[in-house]
Amino acid sequence: MKYKIEKNTVQVTLIIPLYARKVCSELYPNLYRDETAVRLIDEIDYDFSEAEKKSHSLMQRFGSLEVAMRQNDLAWEVRDYLKTHPNAAVVNLGCGLDSTGRSCDNDSCKIYNLDFPDVIAVRNELLPAGEREENIPCDLNNTEWFRKIDSSNGAVFFASGVFYYFLTEQVKALVQGMADAFPGSVLVFDAANRAAVKMIAKTWLKSAKIRDVSAYFAVSDAPKEIDAWSSHLQVTSRGYMLGYNDLKDPSVSGFFRFLARAGDGMMKMQIVKIRFGGEQ
Repeated sequence: MKYKIEKNTVQVTLIIPLYARKVCSELYPNLYRDETAVRLIDEIDYDFSEAEKKSHSLMQRFGSLEVAMRQNDLAWEVRDYLKTHPNAAVVNLGCGLDSTGRSCDNDSCKIYNLDFPDVIAVRNELLPAGEREENIPCDLNNTEWFRKIDSSNGAVFFASGVFYYFLTEQVKALVQGMADAFPGSVLVFDAANRAAVKMIAKTWLKSAKIRDVSAYFAVSDAPKEIDAWSSHLQVTSRGYMLGYNDLKDPSVSGFFRFLARAGDGMMKMQIVKIRFGGEQ
């Protein structure tokens, strides 16, 4: 029996990015493949006709490419950390129905998926925790979840499309808290400058009823701006459209590569990596 998704519920906010990852897999199979998203969409009872129509537009196809590159970049950083910390904790912050942790599984790491309780309830139905995996219901701004993460062998935390919904002060407090709690660990996430966040506000953030975006997290020069938050941070960043992949694949047009350069350059679309100082 298929899992029923009702319109105008929190569940819809989960399947929209899930559907985008399915579309990514179809449009750019040489660059990205999310078998879990493809499978779950087939197992969900929901009218995707409107999303299907939009998926063929020029900007939606570029948006799908953005999603693909972001997920690939974060997965690259997770796998890179696991090369030197094979038994580390892999922590997906604001996981939704994302399976990046599983796709990076090296058969010895521990995977944690964190999100709001109502989100985790849906995840437990569609993506129940597997071996060495735990789904944790929590509010990321309530640091009680820190004690549930075993970082004794290191930890790599990642957040995909999450911090746009956070106030700058909330991201700052979270990063500072993590620096104290998880020395030697790494946090990676996507970010963009204020102009890009205002564009996002017209689509994603609008559904969250966010009107004034000026207080919400945005960054242009991550090493300079975030490094000032704490003396225990080592901050680097790379463009998330072209910083990890040159996009010279036949499925990507020259126009889309131009837009990718504009995104990384003008909009400062980036993957931010923060190393928390200390031993590990």
